[in-house]
Amino acid sequence: MSILPSSISSPPTPHRDLPHAISDPDWLRGLGYPELRRLAAAIRAFLVHNVCRGGGHLGPNLGVVELTLSLHRVFRSPHDRLLFDTGHQAYVHKILTGRLDGFATLRTRDGLSGYPSQSESVHDIIENSHASTALSYADGLAKADEVRGALGRSTVAVVGDGAITGGMCWEALNSIGSANRPIVVVLNDNGRSYAPTSGGIAVHLRGLRGRPGGPNVFEQLGLDYLGPVDGHDVEAVEHVLRKAHSLRRPVVVHCVTRKGHGFDHAEANDADRMHAVGVIDSVTGRPRALPKSTWTDVFGEEIARIGEERPDVVCLTAAMLLPTGLGRFAERFPKRVFDVGIAEQHMVTSAAGLAMGGCHPVVAVYSTFLNRAVDQVLSDVALHRLAVTFVLDRSGVTGPDGPSHHGVWDLSLLAGIPGLRVAAPRDATRLRELLREAMAVTSGPTVVRFPKATVGQPVDLVERCGRVDILRSDPRQDALLVSMGPVAEPCLAAAALLAERGIGTTVVDPRWVVPAERDLIDLIRAHRVVLTVEDGGRTGSAGCLVAQSATDAGLLVPVHNLGLPRRFIPHASRRQILDEHGYTAEAMAFAVQRALNGEGLLRHEPDEAPLTALWQI
Repeated sequence: MSILPSSISSPPTPHRDLPHAISDPDWLRGLGYPELRRLAAAIRAFLVHNVCRGGGHLGPNLGVVELTLSLHRVFRSPHDRLLFDTGHQAYVHKILTGRLDGFATLRTRDGLSGYPSQSESVHDIIENSHASTALSYADGLAKADEVRGALGRSTVAVVGDGAITGGMCWEALNSIGSANRPIVVVLNDNGRSYAPTSGGIAVHLRGLRGRPGGPNVFEQLGLDYLGPVDGHDVEAVEHVLRKAHSLRRPVVVHCVTRKGHGFDHAEANDADRMHAVGVIDSVTGRPRALPKSTWTDVFGEEIARIGEERPDVVCLTAAMLLPTGLGRFAERFPKRVFDVGIAEQHMVTSAAGLAMGGCHPVVAVYSTFLNRAVDQVLSDVALHRLAVTFVLDRSGVTGPDGPSHHGVWDLSLLAGIPGLRVAAPRDATRLRELLREAMAVTSGPTVVRFPKATVGQPVDLVERCGRVDILRSDPRQDALLVSMGPVAEPCLAAAALLAERGIGTTVVDPRWVVPAERDLIDLIRAHRVVLTVEDGGRTGSAGCLVAQSATDAGLLVPVHNLGLPRRFIPHASRRQILDEHGYTAEAMAFAVQRALNGEGLLRHEPDEAPLTALWQI
């Protein structure tokens, strides 16, 4: 076994300098503090080397090295449950629980997940990668122990100070503080979530850091409070955690850490950029490849232009200003941007209030995070017919972030909301057009959705049929491909393949996909079969709305839908996932041929995974 001192400023330490004997965290208890400090340095170097090489969450994990070492020395996982909120700060936990070698495959197909994963280890209790939920899990687990008489174990929730801006945390703390169960809340306070933490809680935590021993909100809620403690002093952290463990009641341990600690490029001004990285140079901290224009970039440019033209436009973000493309708008109009913290429900209803007050709010949010506020979209925005525009970044398949982050549910969840309209641009030109069209609507909410990807080449229309863009026409009119969003290129390629096989195919883009465009009806009537294609879930999809419209119009033309199955999709690259689920030209052409032969659409996998397999995803 070797635990070598290492420095991040020197060439990163390869993984052979870490002890492969870390298969069980109990091993850590035999080390002295000098050895622990050397181990922390080696882990930090290992993280820089591996995450820079393949991408992943760098800053959050560099900030919790000593904290995680101390947690595993004081608490006996998995007997004591360690919950990470959010899960992107669990890389060190993975290293200490026998998954060191897996980092060569981090976030790749069939490789190590970037978040806790029950299929990987008994030490991963929850597959949690959304913020502000761990305290509620902890409350339930501790209650279950009490009901079942399972005494003598602790439940520990590691919560970032950004996550604690979320309302669920305070609902959980309200419950936790009213009982006497052994729950340890480790507050990882680094002053930021993705960006610097905003709001009154951030101000309160800064006050506690500056005036130890002062009154605090946690004690007012019924929890004990220990700290603040330097989260990078492994001995000090271990000491306070042992005290918390001995109390056998709800307690908050306030650890002050620095996001990206030990790697210069991940601290200071680069902290936001180093939260999650692609392939970067570990010496310079810069991307190894020239960045390409993304959908997010296009949105960011256009919303800033619109802001110049319309003083009524305001933007809202839930602690994701730069990732959602609002940086340029914020630079130009700082008083017209509102960061509410990780509080999507509050954000949406606050946007409703802004709209009532005469502004046009633009809510920029990842698709997967809007899931948390669907009730607010329905009851607080749509019911009041308010003109709020939701811009859903990371819609559809996102790739390496895995099941919780795929933005595949938005259409299914939003399609039934009265008065709401959804646009799905196929290229950058259409994104700019549709964003402006959405923001011109005054009668209700609008949504513009786009993927986490680089923007492809423009796909021009041949002609327009009412509100529907025709991208390719064929006088034979055998099949109609309805392309929704950024799937136009494979749809056109499929049409070309079908033409070579003597099958005439029309390709259209409705641009607005919810509700179904009425102008599609005449196009459907003129063809023998229809295949809708969208980057989203198949169940309750925009394609289903097209099929329903055709049925309601009395058409007998079969309408088939290509979408993602009703299951949680594991992490892999976006391209791999789409190819596996039939989004290639050849697969689409084959599906059309089967439909023309009356064989039905061939699905590439069951629409639902067996219930027993859900724990293995």
